[in-house]
Amino acid sequence: MTEASHQTRTMTDPIDPARAAALQAALGEAPTITAGDPLPPFFQQVYFWEAVPPPHLGRDGHPKTGGFIPDMGLPRRMWAAGRLDFHSPLRAGTRTERLTSIDHVTRKEGRSGPLAFVRLRHDFRQRGGLALTEYQELVYRSEAAIHAALPAPPVAATDEEVCRTRSFDRTLLFRYSALTFNGHRIHYDEAYARGVEGYDGLVDHGPLLAQLLMLLACDVMGDLARFSYRATAPLMHHETAELCWKSDGTLWVRGPDGRQCMEASATPVSRPA
Repeated sequence: MTEASHQTRTMTDPIDPARAAALQAALGEAPTITAGDPLPPFFQQVYFWEAVPPPHLGRDGHPKTGGFIPDMGLPRRMWAAGRLDFHSPLRAGTRTERLTSIDHVTRKEGRSGPLAFVRLRHDFRQRGGLALTEYQELVYRSEAAIHAALPAPPVAATDEEVCRTRSFDRTLLFRYSALTFNGHRIHYDEAYARGVEGYDGLVDHGPLLAQLLMLLACDVMGDLARFSYRATAPLMHHETAELCWKSDGTLWVRGPDGRQCMEASATPVSRPA
């Protein structure tokens, strides 16, 4: 069942260059971004914080539903997928407006119980022009069955043309959570991640994996016109992953056991012949 919504919300942010430079450092890069520089793709995630006091947080550390996002009675939230259409670079140090709307809400019955998918659309504007359109797909689920058998994750391809190995640790997850103001406890509270949500440790952020794939795509393809991604299996903080790219524009994250944790597709900006 699909439901439409006409709710919208507008936020503004000065796009402090220091915050983007801090994300560069957290990712292991030199912190070079200053005012006026174009932001790397997806760096808008460290801006437009939704800062609410503790009484307005849910058990998982996310803001409670029932306000802008409707309450569907499903306690577990995950960032499932997304798409970005790049129109012009977002620039550091430039006041930016983000208009958010709920594209649709879809309810389904999955193998593990009821599911609700919420797709948000974010339009980012600088100096009166549209710079970026981002679609964010959230999924809400019922309580985890801790001892239930999980469905087998997809097996990742092995025919990549570029492969980069990436490790994760608690410090990276903490810094990324802090920079994105993401209070989801699965990324820093291991007892909660294991005992309540049934994971095998701290969970690497889906947007962090998408961020790393986007930077890889830019390195090998140049500026991007579009990027889409979908999480397919969780990756734990103690696991080493492989970031993979193929010349048809497909990318994926491969876990140490060969499972596919994320799939993605990148389209470069067309260049004049």
